[in-house]
Amino acid sequence: MKIAPSILSADFLNLQRDITIVDQAGAEYLHIDIMDGHFVPNLSFGPSIVQAIRPLTDMVLDCHLMVEQPEIYIRQFAEAGADVIGVHIESTPHIHRALAMIKENGCKAEVVVNPGTPLSAIRAVLPIVDAVLIMTVDPGFGGQEFISSMVNKIGRLAKIKKENGMNFEIEVDGGINEKTVKQCSLSGATIAVAGSYVFNSKDPARKVSLLKDLVEDE
Repeated sequence: MKIAPSILSADFLNLQRDITIVDQAGAEYLHIDIMDGHFVPNLSFGPSIVQAIRPLTDMVLDCHLMVEQPEIYIRQFAEAGADVIGVHIESTPHIHRALAMIKENGCKAEVVVNPGTPLSAIRAVLPIVDAVLIMTVDPGFGGQEFISSMVNKIGRLAKIKKENGMNFEIEVDGGINEKTVKQCSLSGATIAVAGSYVFNSKDPARKVSLLKDLVEDE
């Protein structure tokens, strides 16, 4: 399982330091939450932060677009240096087009599904995605409690993936800690986003290492 620290919980005044810490600790991904204040009730980063981060690390830059009309922003984030771009099924009536645009701009395409959205909503696009992100909290804010019923949802998606011979990553985001990361891994998740658990601690590197150790055999 790959670990993806989320910079939403990092120290913005020492962002380079925090990125270097988790990079050196062995994190494979860096999760960047993009929020527009409309699709979710919060504001965060734009393409410029991705452009600034890109020279600092070789980690996969995983840009999670929690925005309305994500098609408008895909090219900007791709040009800024994103490796993976995730778009919510709930954010656009043209999800197939949005995912195709991500690939056309040279990035891996990820479809994101909120806790209250059934997996049936994304079945049609599973053959074309590189990853599926299952939100394990309601999106918009860090530090929320893990929704335990999402473990079953992860397992059902993993079953669909296996039965159809698909190869997409299964990413989880929200409330990840020592307990929940193990549950998600055992259910079939392959990438875990961890924000406050990592960056709100006194030793972020140790937290990354601990998560990796807990799922290294999964």
